[in-house]
Amino acid sequence: MRGSINTNKLAPQSSFRQESGKPVLLAGPCSAESEDQLLQTAKLLKNNQSVTAFKAGIWKSRTRPNSFEGVGTVGLQWLQKVKAETGLRTACDIANAQHAEEALKHGIDILCISGRTTVNPFAIQEIAAAVSGTNIPMLVTNPVYPDLKLWVGALERLQQAGLTDLGAIHRGFSGEDHDLYRNHPKWEHMLQLRQEMPELPVLCDASHIAGKRSLLYPVGQRALDLGIDGLLLESHISPAEALSSQQQQLMPQELELLINALKTRVKLSETTELVDQLDELRQQIENLDDELMELLLRRSAVSKQIGSYGLGNTRPAMQVSKWQKHLELLLAQPPAGSGLGNEPANPFIQALNQQGNTAIGGSAVA
Repeated sequence: MRGSINTNKLAPQSSFRQESGKPVLLAGPCSAESEDQLLQTAKLLKNNQSVTAFKAGIWKSRTRPNSFEGVGTVGLQWLQKVKAETGLRTACDIANAQHAEEALKHGIDILCISGRTTVNPFAIQEIAAAVSGTNIPMLVTNPVYPDLKLWVGALERLQQAGLTDLGAIHRGFSGEDHDLYRNHPKWEHMLQLRQEMPELPVLCDASHIAGKRSLLYPVGQRALDLGIDGLLLESHISPAEALSSQQQQLMPQELELLINALKTRVKLSETTELVDQLDELRQQIENLDDELMELLLRRSAVSKQIGSYGLGNTRPAMQVSKWQKHLELLLAQPPAGSGLGNEPANPFIQALNQQGNTAIGGSAVA
């Protein structure tokens, strides 16, 4: 895949890198809720010299209906007023070509393609057609699940439409356990993108990875340590009253304190150590899962080899059944402190069942 993006055609003066080398910062509320809310937040953020653009959610993609889905086009008019009164560049997420056209019509400075759209090449192609000829700065959020080809493919489609001022947003991934993060960071995936496209600016949406204010510092610091070009951080004048993502938004004054802490690398030792320890333990679990599955696959291959000698069809199924009974007993009465439960072991029970189905004579586990 390396070399699929023509990095020579990226804008030499990127909107997502500063000549000083300092990280860019896009900040603003998760959702635009009212003109007054946007203006008050933007005017306070304007006082923070680190803020390079004001971002607000206009359209909110929801899994199920009847929840707050954003204010829509009227919010773009509010962003126009923010730009006129503060001078801040404006940014918003888009999910389809119509959103892109509306944002361009209202003079939005930066368009951010949402992760749910990145997974849809048809939608990306339509957006590329809508912005062709404008060279508006655009950011592409990682797909909601880790698929590097989809991420790169979306950037390729925009570049083929003539866009050169491009960047990526690392927002983390859905479908993982949520005991710590809102979106699992999978930093290695972001590093793979940087390896594929070393000239492409990459920003980290620390707010959506963290999901809570207490994790914004360690997530932001980890991103900066990995050489990220900028951060996205959500800020609201009254987070407790926000219509979306209350737990991850900061008041503008709190945002300034966080940025100063990141600049000076203040060590919030307890939180940082907790994140490091949990990341390490989670990686150990993933490694052990891989090893277990590898052993089960190897065992299956041996069973098939035995079956090729035509020695009957009872013994392998009995062995697999015995394994399953031991595992089910362990799950029913797990050792104290083991953390075992039915759900994590389901893939292994399924793997054992598969072995039974493919054993000598095709005998299945009852």
